[in-house]
Amino acid sequence: MTQMDSAGKTRKATIKDVAARAGVSPSAVSIALHDRPGVSASTKERILRAARELGWRPNLAAASLSGRAVHTVGLAIARPARLLGLEPFYMEFISGIESVLSRRSCSLLLRVIEADEEIDVHREWWQGGRVNGSILVDLEVDDPRIPALAEIGLPAVVVGHPSLAGPFASVWTDDAAAVAEAVRYLAALGHRRIGRVGGPERLGHSAIRTAAFDEVIAELGLEGRTAVADFSPDQGARACRSLLLAPDRPTAIIFDNDIMAVAALGVADEFGLSVPEDLSVIAWDDSQLCQLTRPTLSAMRHDVYSFGADVTTALFQVMSGEGRPSRPTQPPVLTPRASTAPPRR
Repeated sequence: MTQMDSAGKTRKATIKDVAARAGVSPSAVSIALHDRPGVSASTKERILRAARELGWRPNLAAASLSGRAVHTVGLAIARPARLLGLEPFYMEFISGIESVLSRRSCSLLLRVIEADEEIDVHREWWQGGRVNGSILVDLEVDDPRIPALAEIGLPAVVVGHPSLAGPFASVWTDDAAAVAEAVRYLAALGHRRIGRVGGPERLGHSAIRTAAFDEVIAELGLEGRTAVADFSPDQGARACRSLLLAPDRPTAIIFDNDIMAVAALGVADEFGLSVPEDLSVIAWDDSQLCQLTRPTLSAMRHDVYSFGADVTTALFQVMSGEGRPSRPTQPPVLTPRASTAPPRR
């Protein structure tokens, strides 16, 4: 809840506002909020009620940096738990996060959730004093999380393009440039019909990649089509089949993650197609999966571990009051392997 200052302007509630509403001193508020002895149970309840009514909580980030508390960073992921265990991207990304947190003796609070739960989860974490800040992933176009979490003052960093981040800091990769590089490479090999299996259309990075794909396809005078999946191997395989069943099937397909590209190798075999002679395949992120398949997969290489570390470093800058350090991270770079070649003549 906001308060009015002497000039009639709105401002965030402070510890003094909570003390005034509860009829106690600011030091008593601090004692109650940090669950230390020194106030009666009834007084503590009155203070907590006043804090809830004002939407106020202590600045735990500042307290952590001065050595009075330990950082906890929140990360909520709206993916099925079984799929998350198969997804190389998030395993590498979380490892990068932990590489920064471990150096600072900090913790990660991770929850796998349904998509419509995330606002409530972050609000509960922040207003309940369970986290010092959060990392927001899988941003949607006009994502409702942005205004809702900005309103409660949550320190956060968005993993995604600044156009999706609203007032929050963002760390992102240039997905549009990466898609363009992949398409241009396939065109240089001689492919004229190129498909793409993308993630859910509601996701901001999916929309950015789709727009870039369509733009470069038109620019080069190629035939292109995008099929939508959910990043799972089953849905990736289904989307791949839909592209290959078209009368003029593509001779090359770009996939939005590695696990869908791996599934496509099985689909190609179902159709009696040889990779790369009949179908070229490009994966995304270049996890270890890409080098364990036969043929090995060409991929847009992305240092996901460093990406997670960059995001977490930016969040600490936000929490310590150093501003909102939005910045791009290293862009994906094409790594050709055995799954791409000129189309069969």
